[in-house]
Amino acid sequence: MIKTESLRPKALLVSVKTPKVSIEEAEESLAELERLATTLGFDVVAKEIQSRPNTLAGLVVGEGKLKELAGYTGGPGYVKQASFAKKTKAGPGSKEEDQEDESESDFEEDFDEKFPSDEYMRDDDLSDLEEKPQVEAVMFDCDLSPSQMRNLENALAVEVLDRSGVIIEIFSRHARTRTAKLQVEIARLNYLAPRLREKGGPSERQAGQGSGESSLELDRRNIRDRVTELKDELAKVQREQESRRSVRSDQLCVALVGYTNAGKSSTMRALTGSEVLVQDKLFATLDTTVRALHPETHPRILVTDTVGFIKKLPHDLVASFHSTLDEALNASLLLYVVDASDPTFESQLETTQEVLGEVGVEDTPKFIVLNKDDNLNDVQRARLKRDYPDAELISSRNPDDIKRLRERIITVFEKDMVEEDVFAPYSMKGIVGEIRSSMRVVGERYQGDGVIFRVRARLEDLNRLKKKFHIE
Repeated sequence: MIKTESLRPKALLVSVKTPKVSIEEAEESLAELERLATTLGFDVVAKEIQSRPNTLAGLVVGEGKLKELAGYTGGPGYVKQASFAKKTKAGPGSKEEDQEDESESDFEEDFDEKFPSDEYMRDDDLSDLEEKPQVEAVMFDCDLSPSQMRNLENALAVEVLDRSGVIIEIFSRHARTRTAKLQVEIARLNYLAPRLREKGGPSERQAGQGSGESSLELDRRNIRDRVTELKDELAKVQREQESRRSVRSDQLCVALVGYTNAGKSSTMRALTGSEVLVQDKLFATLDTTVRALHPETHPRILVTDTVGFIKKLPHDLVASFHSTLDEALNASLLLYVVDASDPTFESQLETTQEVLGEVGVEDTPKFIVLNKDDNLNDVQRARLKRDYPDAELISSRNPDDIKRLRERIITVFEKDMVEEDVFAPYSMKGIVGEIRSSMRVVGERYQGDGVIFRVRARLEDLNRLKKKFHIE
């Protein structure tokens, strides 16, 4: 049998554990970064964790750890002093970058003197690293400043990504609709702008339009102009979405919210009988999808699938997807879908609640759906039922579970409904169709000039019907 090597690029993951983070939390976050890297198309060949007082140093990790990481990449394992030193040629646009390099250089030297790496390795101690697999990218489980990223790439000689960069790249690849593409592109450009580098040297100036500007300044101005253009286009698209949303504002709506890959899309497909994209990947769904509960109910109940959440979600992405999250804000009921088989689901649930809190969802009725019951054993099920007595424990693959979940959704809405008799004369056109589409008919009696319907409906739907057809 011939063994073939994977063609997927290899990645090394690095976590910098600060005093406020426990080792369990660091490992959990690093495991999540591994899933993100895999979604992005990388094979993770190694993970490294180093304890540091903070992530402010110019190289983030200590000198010894940097050399150890270079054993995976083939880089020099250090940054030449010139790359930290202040540039002699200054000018408009380069002053800020020069000051950043100088201040971070001073801080890095001072930092390593006060906090030497607990895993320092001399050059002659690197012989055991020769067998480590070479990687094409190093991913840090934290956010890196532009100068930190530049210094690390110089020392490691490969592409360096931080957590926000990885997430934004995944969003860029998974965006399908015009709205999602606009939202992601705005976030990507906002992330890219401060990380641009001078193409032809800091003192180079452009001729013609923008004369006196460096290439870096010109690139950043072009990005600002492009972001403004994208925001204007997004605002237009969002106005159209708001118009469509207002048309269904009087309809009952359930929003599925939760952590990425918790099973929201598979739950929605089971509830609505629709062909919604379902993939075992992080952020497979970035667009809002609205379908009717199936079999259809009276009144009709809509189900909305929303973008998944994740810890340390970049602020620009939260801001860009605010309109998508507005679906949760306008929903009549929220279902917090969680992967009950994931040992970290409780912290994922906290993240969901935090993000929804930012949107302003507080008083909307809600309950928890503990999904992927088919991956649990009897002991785990018993504990979940004890700890979450009001939650629904389901598998989206089990029709009986979905039927039970559907009935609970209907029960939640009917709790606030009233029963009343409505008389529909045979001579009044359209009233019977209106009653059957917007209300639940629990009984009907026929008489000479019309039908008396016993209906269960929301008070606002009853009042709207009476006003429309001039019923007393």
